[in-house]
Amino acid sequence: MPETRSMLWFRRAALAATLLCAIVVVVGAWVRLTNAGLGCPDWPGCYGHMHPAQAAERVAEINAANPGRPFDYQKAINEMVHRYIVGGLGLLVIGLALLSVMNRRDPAQPRVLPWMLVALLIVQALLGMWTVTLLLKPLIVTLHLLGGLLTLALLWWLALPPARRELKAAERPLRRLAIVGIAVLAVQVALGGWTSTNYAAAACPDFPTCQSSWWPPMDFRNAFTLWRGLGIDYEGGVLDAPARVAIHYTHRLGAYVTAFVLLLVVAGAWRRAQSNATRIAAIAVGIAVVLQVAIGMNLVWKGWPLSLGTAHNAGAALLLLATVALLRSLSPRSEVGRYRPSLR
Repeated sequence: MPETRSMLWFRRAALAATLLCAIVVVVGAWVRLTNAGLGCPDWPGCYGHMHPAQAAERVAEINAANPGRPFDYQKAINEMVHRYIVGGLGLLVIGLALLSVMNRRDPAQPRVLPWMLVALLIVQALLGMWTVTLLLKPLIVTLHLLGGLLTLALLWWLALPPARRELKAAERPLRRLAIVGIAVLAVQVALGGWTSTNYAAAACPDFPTCQSSWWPPMDFRNAFTLWRGLGIDYEGGVLDAPARVAIHYTHRLGAYVTAFVLLLVVAGAWRRAQSNATRIAAIAVGIAVVLQVAIGMNLVWKGWPLSLGTAHNAGAALLLLATVALLRSLSPRSEVGRYRPSLR
């Protein structure tokens, strides 16, 4: 039987939250790439105000108190716009959780996942605060990015209704492979976040070589030190060139592995898929992989323009959404037995 009206509204709300979360992810990348992460050095306000225009009226006082970081209205507004959108997303996530309580008698209603998203939202708020107060510490900023993409994936999972069919035996290995694909993609996204937060994106100005070499001098020991203590200002990065090259090149090698695994998933889906939804999702994954690789190459060749840097982050989000959709199509609601709604 079709989903109830209450579940249709829940899915639509989850879809709206997914779209807003995607905007948050892209705007967050734009904030990082415009070096506006510390445009407002306090949280949740900006120099003690809710809008940078109010802080602009106290520029002389602010600059006197922060001689090393003068007030920059454009960077401040970039950061606050991101926070405003995050606030709207928070309201939508809380609304989804409340809807899950109102619809609790519907056997198709997810009950646990909406409240997990509320908990994740709280963690994200803390990471957002620490991003500012700990001066863009790479580990915190990378975790914040991963938390944002996890939020995006879970919202998209809620927005996609499960298919009403039995998972065929031929599809079970494909489902396991899709899970591996998402795990590999998560590692690659973490590497991308680490590259961005350590300002290592431009460490290899050529492609496919790096520093005109297939294996340039690299410092892996310092490149992946997760914690360097407190009180360090990481804006602009603190690593020497060999460590940044190691980070960038590892991310590039990870891209090759991720593309191979995900294209393997696509090929497996084309051979084993038993539904049109799975085939369509697999095509979307393949297109997203090709698009992301093309953006990555052009990002290097064109000298890291802001537009392509932002598009590269958007491409990662798109690839995640396509891969989650593929896994969702391989996680149908069985027509046999009692449906367990706790996570779906």
